[in-house]
Amino acid sequence: TFSWMVSIFLWRLVSLSEGLEKAARVGLRTLAKGLAPGYLRFGGTKADFTVFLPDDNHVKAQLWEYTFIFQNKSGKSLIKYLKYEWPLQEELILRNENQNIFDYQTISGSSVDMLYSFANCSGFHLIFGLNALLRNDNNVWNSSNAEQLLKYCQSKQYRISWELGNEPNSFEKKAGIKVDGSQLGKDFIHLHNILKKYPLFQSSSLYGPDVGQPQKHRRKLLNGYYVDGRDASLDEFLSPAVLDSFIVEKIVPGKKVWLGETGSAFGGGAPGLSDTYVAGFMWLDKLGLSAKLGIDVVIRQVFVGAGSYHLVDSNFDPLPDYWLSLLYKKLVGPKVLNVTIFTHDGDQNRHLRVYMHCARNNRYCIPFGDVTLIALNLSKKTTTIHLPKYFSSKRIDAYRLEPAGEGGLSSRNIQLNGKLLVMVDERTLPELTGSTLPVGSPLQIPGLTFAFYVIRDANVSACK
Repeated sequence: TFSWMVSIFLWRLVSLSEGLEKAARVGLRTLAKGLAPGYLRFGGTKADFTVFLPDDNHVKAQLWEYTFIFQNKSGKSLIKYLKYEWPLQEELILRNENQNIFDYQTISGSSVDMLYSFANCSGFHLIFGLNALLRNDNNVWNSSNAEQLLKYCQSKQYRISWELGNEPNSFEKKAGIKVDGSQLGKDFIHLHNILKKYPLFQSSSLYGPDVGQPQKHRRKLLNGYYVDGRDASLDEFLSPAVLDSFIVEKIVPGKKVWLGETGSAFGGGAPGLSDTYVAGFMWLDKLGLSAKLGIDVVIRQVFVGAGSYHLVDSNFDPLPDYWLSLLYKKLVGPKVLNVTIFTHDGDQNRHLRVYMHCARNNRYCIPFGDVTLIALNLSKKTTTIHLPKYFSSKRIDAYRLEPAGEGGLSSRNIQLNGKLLVMVDERTLPELTGSTLPVGSPLQIPGLTFAFYVIRDANVSACK
């Protein structure tokens, strides 16, 4: 399962939604529904600098007063204001990363309402990250604000899962507060006991702790991002060595491992790369590797919000990674198959990366054992894949994805089998159809592109 993380900025946006054009609101929900079902994680660094205020009348008054003044003085619409605000939020992310300066902010009851409504109506289960930096003098987690939120959500009958803290290993760096593993474990037990007091949350899931960069007893578990967004290069997005740096190690056998926050580059992403076609190589390869390595859930940073690694831009238009994600969701099933490609001389081709799954059963027929092959060509030359003879008589639907328009690999548009992918209207996504290949033909993958191939009636026993 891969799911979505949302930034605090999105809920500033949603909380102002009464002034947004209807098309923007409806379009955003349409895009979200296309990626359902899944999880929507409200978390990240800002979650540990956010305080819940149940009575939000004062917050609303300030917000709408500011919005009214802005609209009347500048003559700009609210949606233009949000587009103006977007790059400022990107600068804020970079400042936070470089200077470790984080400002506290509040989230109101009405914002929680809209957050839950958006997730619920879009087909997602909400995971809410609670602030773990609220501490008593003895460094024990102060749960009073979390309990206010729990009480509020119980009264609203919101079915939510919970997380406590974001990357606790970085608390000292970001907030000057050091919390060791023993104390954090006690804090989780405390939260677990609090959840038992609320009928609605007695069976709620509690996730964590998440780990970014452990400082002691260091052991490689996984790398959520590949490169630093501040100095990432195009070549790094296409490097087999960079893609191979994604590591997962079974530290505790039997425990589920989630990738709770990931994208292409940390620090808000790499502008001009993380939001373009070339980012698809990292994203698609990470989904393939994660499934192969047994990661249960991959949560993408972010669906919409500040930074350069979002799936939907500030105009509420889907970027290439959105369309890639949509295709993956429709074509790729949860069961992973083992597949290896060799060159004629018997060596592995590091520039050709392949993954195979049983096909998604809502798209193709499970009784016939259909399979989906994912292929990424990191080289500049067209690569030919010859499938085993067993598949030579099978029908194959090809879904080839290439950059569209100007910009090449840096294009913010993508085409499927030569057709530009755009929304039909604010309520309708385009139909994603494959191109049926001649029976027995090899798979031709142009240089620097990626594709899905669904082998029909494959009769693979593991997929029946």
